[in-house]
Amino acid sequence: MGFIEIKNLVFEYFRRDDEGNVEEMVEAISDISFDVEQGDFIAIVGKNGSGKSTLAKQINALLTPSEGTVIVDGIDTKDEELRLAVRKTAGMVFQNPDNQIIGSLVEEDVAFGPENLGFSKEKIWNQVDNALDCTEMEEYRAVNPNNLSGGQKQRVAIAGVLAMEPKCIIFDEATAMLDPVSRKHILNTAVMLNKEKGITIIWITHHMDEVIAADKVMVMKQGKLMLQGTPKQIFDKEDVIYDCGLMPPNLYQYINFLLEQKMIDREEAESIESDEQLVDLLCTKYSDEISYSKTSSGKTSVNKNPGRQYQHLEYNPAEGILLDNVNYIYNKGFAGETYALKNIDLHIGKGEFIAVIGSTGSGKSTLMQHLNGLLMPETGSVYYNGKDISDKDFPLKELRQKVGLVFQYPEYQLFAESVEQDVAFGPLNMNISRVEANQRAYSAIEAVGLSDTIYDVPPLSLSGGQKRRVAIAGVLAMGPEYLVLDEPTSGLDPVSAKDLLDMLKKLQHEQGITIVMVSHSMEEVAEYADRIVVMDNGEIVVDGEAAYVYSLNTLIDSPCYDVPLGVKILHGLKAAGIDIDICKHRKKDVFAELCSR
Repeated sequence: MGFIEIKNLVFEYFRRDDEGNVEEMVEAISDISFDVEQGDFIAIVGKNGSGKSTLAKQINALLTPSEGTVIVDGIDTKDEELRLAVRKTAGMVFQNPDNQIIGSLVEEDVAFGPENLGFSKEKIWNQVDNALDCTEMEEYRAVNPNNLSGGQKQRVAIAGVLAMEPKCIIFDEATAMLDPVSRKHILNTAVMLNKEKGITIIWITHHMDEVIAADKVMVMKQGKLMLQGTPKQIFDKEDVIYDCGLMPPNLYQYINFLLEQKMIDREEAESIESDEQLVDLLCTKYSDEISYSKTSSGKTSVNKNPGRQYQHLEYNPAEGILLDNVNYIYNKGFAGETYALKNIDLHIGKGEFIAVIGSTGSGKSTLMQHLNGLLMPETGSVYYNGKDISDKDFPLKELRQKVGLVFQYPEYQLFAESVEQDVAFGPLNMNISRVEANQRAYSAIEAVGLSDTIYDVPPLSLSGGQKRRVAIAGVLAMGPEYLVLDEPTSGLDPVSAKDLLDMLKKLQHEQGITIVMVSHSMEEVAEYADRIVVMDNGEIVVDGEAAYVYSLNTLIDSPCYDVPLGVKILHGLKAAGIDIDICKHRKKDVFAELCSR
């Protein structure tokens, strides 16, 4: 008998219109069966809308089956009187930690769960101490959670679940909004809890690189279970993975490419389990002697801060957006005063595609909000086409029409009853006719790749990728020259993310719109950005064309940035004495040159 037993699970719900009338019946989960043993690490993957989160909520009894059964530690989730026991047994960590944190201090938030379970006072604080120690958040116990980074908040959420003594923890896309370092920390925490504490882990994600540590992987598509197996068994089914809207981990994409090109054999491929091993193998094959420096642990030596390194870029200060020695302080004069931006000098010209990267809390979002005057500098100046936006007679309304901002959570920008009304809202407030406003809305909806069938659909009923496109369309309809996007692909599956980025690149090329994009995905940055701005602790530490930035050893060696595997390979080969162009940073460029040797 399994710890979790799911038999012929079906879950259906009614989709209703704004007046509460039933529009259609939706089958979110279709006849799924599987067992999970106590102590397993199970990864469930699938694109947005595949049913992953719905399945997670079934295990936690937040939802119950329409048909079939879900048994958790011997308890049927349909038993209303025992649902609290199910939730104590199977705790859940959600995508956005802000939706879980309610206490004014970290320790209060972690204590909330065991208090509601009726634990004694002594046991409550023992559980809090143990949970904070386990998640390495002990030193922050007296801190307001709102002052923590996204990764730290997520660890507080995990501690809150741990304090309730669960036998199972469900991570529902818990790393989707985090930077690479925080993502790895949360995943490592889950692995530790599984290996050392024997806690069953259900890891919901669409990032295939996160499932390598799992015992078993389940692949979902449109509510159905398409594949089950070990990570390697799943990665070998590339055709099914792509059909399900996913992509294999980058490491396995490279391995498969090398096998196809006959650059390595099957035995060599089976021996590769990490990026470092792949780099070592290629250096061995293409160089008689590996000369690049390593530490005694066998890992490349690192430098935590890449240092200030700027490429000289020509620009006209009378055109574009110019930030001159900008500083910004949160909570000035109060406890917790923080310099969010320090001495920022930055020029953004017309027609560029700029990626802004950095760890959570480095100042990226604060910087974005200065570009259209949502925030004003404490000191320093922001200029638009040579004019200081802080001047009393500067038209800020016109600036925000020309510099459109799309936030990380698109649902915060969507409010109208239909997509058409939402997208037309901005133009209608520009003193133009309704006919022209609607024409702009239709053109913008078409430009972001949405069909006319969604005009009358409530925007909040759309998928994550569609919501982002509607939010972007609402900005495009106002005719911007600059489009500023804060983490536009966070929470999106790989195919939806690629479609969105392709659309942004098309807007840049065909309409000449400047794209400024905050991102945590260095693979996306390498593929789409022409220029990269790297932030650290409120400062710009690197600024230059993408090829220049990726040629910097200090950036490659820093643990703060998840550098694309292709770039790691190039640096490894270059350090091994192989004559190769370090500025080529896409997969086909790396191997096309090696294949010709």
